[in-house]
Amino acid sequence: MRILSGIQPSGKLHLGNYFGMMKPAIELQSEGQAYLFIANYHALTTSSSPDALRAATHDVALDFLACGLDPEKTVFFRQSDVPEVTELTWLLSVVTPMGLLERCHSYKDKLARGIPANHALFAYPVLMAADILAYQSNLVPVGKDQKQHVEVTRDIAVKFNNQFGEVFTIPEPSIRESVAVVPGLDGEKMSKTYNNHIELFGDEKETKAKIMRIVTDSKGLHEPKDPQTCNVFALYRLFASEDDCREMENLYRNGGYGYGEAKKKLFATMWEYLAPFRVKRKHLESDSAYVESVLAAGKERAREEAAKTLAAARMAMGL
Repeated sequence: MRILSGIQPSGKLHLGNYFGMMKPAIELQSEGQAYLFIANYHALTTSSSPDALRAATHDVALDFLACGLDPEKTVFFRQSDVPEVTELTWLLSVVTPMGLLERCHSYKDKLARGIPANHALFAYPVLMAADILAYQSNLVPVGKDQKQHVEVTRDIAVKFNNQFGEVFTIPEPSIRESVAVVPGLDGEKMSKTYNNHIELFGDEKETKAKIMRIVTDSKGLHEPKDPQTCNVFALYRLFASEDDCREMENLYRNGGYGYGEAKKKLFATMWEYLAPFRVKRKHLESDSAYVESVLAAGKERAREEAAKTLAAARMAMGL
């Protein structure tokens, strides 16, 4: 089984990125041949600074390696290091109906947020399809908001196969409902766009200050509280053991336990959980040569597979 995941280098990664994509992807690397790429081509639709993009790409590589990505189990690479994908995008565009792209939620959402319309933004799902199909991926772990792109990929692959022959594996999306949405400081989905995020490797003082600003209801210290509707508890359960979660649930329901104490407990538990990752990341920061060697090795393995798929697609289309 081949598993394909990608993430944009659009800034410092946050807890939503970790639980929504990074952790599931790292766990899946033991269940099959994993391909994980840093989607810097995709990031060009919103990035305007070359230096910032390069720095963010390097940071993403550091973050994944620090959090447990194993280069022996995962083909880890930069999207831009595999030029076969861009040629495959053009071949796929030949069979992609305009109406299919016009119905994509992501394009409409970005326009609504004021991002200028351009071809790259509109054709984003075709590049994503090429990313998935180039490696004959069987499984694609995605959040709920990205499920449609996998469905579009399936539609494109089926249409290509019907017209030119069986070239592409039809991928399946994998959605983990329990961590599909990680709440931000305001209770909405954690996102840099909403400026409600908590950085994965943020400064200790700043991280604690953010956690103390998490929005809660107005119930007083002595009132019983509902952990199932609390943003603090929703984040706490991502880091804490089952026993610790039950303990906090009881404290909430019994009353006499304030949100301030819950936030302090959340910070302490989160900071301890991420401690081994911080140590490893600090070490990697001083060994850029190793990080680049991992990406270089991943590039070679990714290109080898993508070249096979591209050659099959070209032959099927008469090129």
